[in-house]
Amino acid sequence: MHNTQNITDNLIYVGASDRRLALFENIYPIARGVSYNSYLLRDEKTVLFDTTDASVAHQFFANVEHALGSRGLDYLVVHHMEPDHAATLADLLLRHPEATVVCTAKAAQMIQQFFGCQPEKLMTVKEGDTLCCGSHTLTFTMAPMVHWPEVMMTFDTTTGTLFSADAFGTFGALSGNIFADEVNFEQEWINDARRYYINIVGKYGVQVQNVLKKAATLPIKMICPLHGPVWRKNLGWFIDKHNTWSSYEPEDKAVVIIYGSVYGNTEAAAMRMATLLAQRGIANIKAYDASHTDMSLLVAECFRASHIVLAASTYNNGIFTPIENLLADLKAHAWQRRTVALIENGSWAPQSGKLMRTELEQMKDITIVGDTATLKSALHDDEPLTALAEAFAASMK
Repeated sequence: MHNTQNITDNLIYVGASDRRLALFENIYPIARGVSYNSYLLRDEKTVLFDTTDASVAHQFFANVEHALGSRGLDYLVVHHMEPDHAATLADLLLRHPEATVVCTAKAAQMIQQFFGCQPEKLMTVKEGDTLCCGSHTLTFTMAPMVHWPEVMMTFDTTTGTLFSADAFGTFGALSGNIFADEVNFEQEWINDARRYYINIVGKYGVQVQNVLKKAATLPIKMICPLHGPVWRKNLGWFIDKHNTWSSYEPEDKAVVIIYGSVYGNTEAAAMRMATLLAQRGIANIKAYDASHTDMSLLVAECFRASHIVLAASTYNNGIFTPIENLLADLKAHAWQRRTVALIENGSWAPQSGKLMRTELEQMKDITIVGDTATLKSALHDDEPLTALAEAFAASMK
């Protein structure tokens, strides 16, 4: 049974959602599932924008055949060759050998790599190339490393629709409401959108900024991403979020406390630090146990907030592993332009503060406030934390 929806009179949503997958890319938890978006344009020529993951292949093919009706498929535009969008490409071409595949030269190379052969009909395009489909004219714009090197986007100059590949996407399955203005995006979707962008694309801020500059020159009226809802209203708000994230500026002037504690004593110090900051007028403090919070959420929170407190036990003469892993992940995602305070613990030789500082000093524009607050085994009074809390609270003002 098909499950299509009209986006406009001649643009049809033919994608599908997966609510069974536990880990996106086998690493990121997706409790709310994920959508794999594909769109069919019916003009004098028919154009399919991307395929889907194999997990939703049955629904996808039913949707495509219903949307095509008795017509053949003239073009398949491939924006991104990652298998969650291209796994069904070969099967689609078996069903529609008449279709011409439109993609970048790098994508054509990847088609060969994934499937061991090239489509019978292949058209490679570059920046500024156009394709007339009748009343709709498509312009292709390159988006390398957002977040693979072969990525491109398509702009329908007739309707102002941007087919944005993985850009402007989000985790979360679609439930009938395929437009962002039909859901409570700011309350229910923004955390997944941030986590999706930061963890998957966040490393490539420079490349995203380049694409945003291109987008600023286009009269965009609608954005059709490969994951998540379609944007037809309030586009500026969502584009501005991506501008903030990709420029590595804090989204919120806020404090996030992340601790790694073996037996609870470092946790107690982190929580006392939270109280001392609250007593100094700091609101909306968020605290996370790094041992029980998924890394993708911790990374996203470190990008969201302006001020971070890291508290770690000394473990095997190093940094307690969850915090060590967090620092490595932040470095890999080019985290920068933040203010940090450090708390360390160690029963005989506290080392974690010095080692965390060394890691942070290798990152760009990280301001470390004050001296590391050091405790040995357990916190017995506020003395190790008071000066650091004062300095950290002052840094927010």
